[in-house]
Amino acid sequence: MLSPGYTSGMILSAVSPAVWLLGILAVLAYVLPVVWRGMGAQAVRAALLAAWALHGAVLATGLFGLAGQTGVGASFGFGPAVSMTAWLVLTVYALESRFYPQLHSRKALAVLGAAAVLLGLVFPGAVLNGRTSLWLPLHWALGIASYGLFAAAVVHAWLMTRSEAQIRLGAAGPVDEAQQVGLPLMTLERLMFAFVMAGFMLLSATLLVGWLFSEYLYGQGVAWKWNHKTIFSVLSWITFAVLLWGRWQWGWRGKRAVRVLYAGAALLLLAYVGSRFVLEIILQRAP
Repeated sequence: MLSPGYTSGMILSAVSPAVWLLGILAVLAYVLPVVWRGMGAQAVRAALLAAWALHGAVLATGLFGLAGQTGVGASFGFGPAVSMTAWLVLTVYALESRFYPQLHSRKALAVLGAAAVLLGLVFPGAVLNGRTSLWLPLHWALGIASYGLFAAAVVHAWLMTRSEAQIRLGAAGPVDEAQQVGLPLMTLERLMFAFVMAGFMLLSATLLVGWLFSEYLYGQGVAWKWNHKTIFSVLSWITFAVLLWGRWQWGWRGKRAVRVLYAGAALLLLAYVGSRFVLEIILQRAP
């Protein structure tokens, strides 16, 4: 049975040349600071700001029905979900760098942004019809926001791992300044758990909305559905709950906390992005 909100006649929507142009410009703006080593700090910030704005414009065209060749009909799928998650991570970084200007991860995030834009263009998702529930946008907004916060937590966990490696290398000799993270290990860990807590709260709200309003989300007479997406979402919620409980009760930190975070993030990725990838690309049918 098709979930409401998707047409059965088109599995993948088409992307207009204008949107492709916006996307390519966003990709170029993202990769310019990476390949041009001689760019000044202000030029780098300007390029990344332009890339972020163009990236947001590409997402808006799909979400508000401007991405199709006919100019009507919104679309969404695993590609836009990944692209929006990356855009939210970059938004978090932009805000965070105002408070921690010494944070060094622009190049890695620029590559992430460029790859996410291309993925969203190549796999724009399924076309939505006009009979979606009013609760569906809230359900999606909460879910994608939780994806973004958990992705930000994963980025900080990765930076923690880099920082630990640099500390070990620093004991043996000087570390290349370009490879330095720029924040103390304890600060990165505190930020990581802050994003995990915020993401956990939004994921809880996402599941609660899905449970309370499942009849409106999935169609009249359809109760809560225990499908792959639901099962992986609940498993990820349990994993993050265990991580937060372990942090509060037993003081989990370091590699143990990072491993549990990666496990929860992988389960969450399988919940929506993974299931949609299988449906849209491998099975070639609408959800």
